[in-house]
Amino acid sequence: MLDANIKTQLAAYLQKLQRPIELVASLNSDESAREMLALLQEIAALSEQVSLREDGNAARKPSFAVGLAGEEARISFAGIPMGHEFTSLVLALLHVGGHPPKADASVIEGIRAIPGKFHFETFISLSCHNCPD
Repeated sequence: MLDANIKTQLAAYLQKLQRPIELVASLNSDESAREMLALLQEIAALSEQVSLREDGNAARKPSFAVGLAGEEARISFAGIPMGHEFTSLVLALLHVGGHPPKADASVIEGIRAIPGKFHFETFISLSCHNCPD
C-alpha cells in the first residue's frame, strides 16, 4: 500500500518515538477493512515501537485508533487516511509516541490551563472543493 519512498520516510519518523504505541483496529469484512489492515501492518512492520491489535470494538467499522501500548487509545481514524490525510496519521503516531508537537510553550500551557474534559471529532470529505488535487 505504501511505496518504498514513503516507507523509508515513515521509518525515519518512527525512530523519533520515545515510547511504545499501539494501533487498535476495529474491522469488518469489507474490502476497505482489508486495505486498512494492510496499511496498519505495513506501519507496524517499520518500528519495534509500534504494535498492532485487531480486536478493537469501535462503533465505526472499519476504523482504527492510536494509543500508548496498554492504555486506551485516544485518537481514532474512521476510514483509511491516505493522500493529504496521511500527514494527520503521522502526526498522531509521533505525538502519542512522545515526540513533542511544534507549538510554542505558551500555546501548550494555555491549552493545559483550560478546565474540563473535551472530546473532539474532526470530519473530512474526499470531495472537499477546498483541498488541492
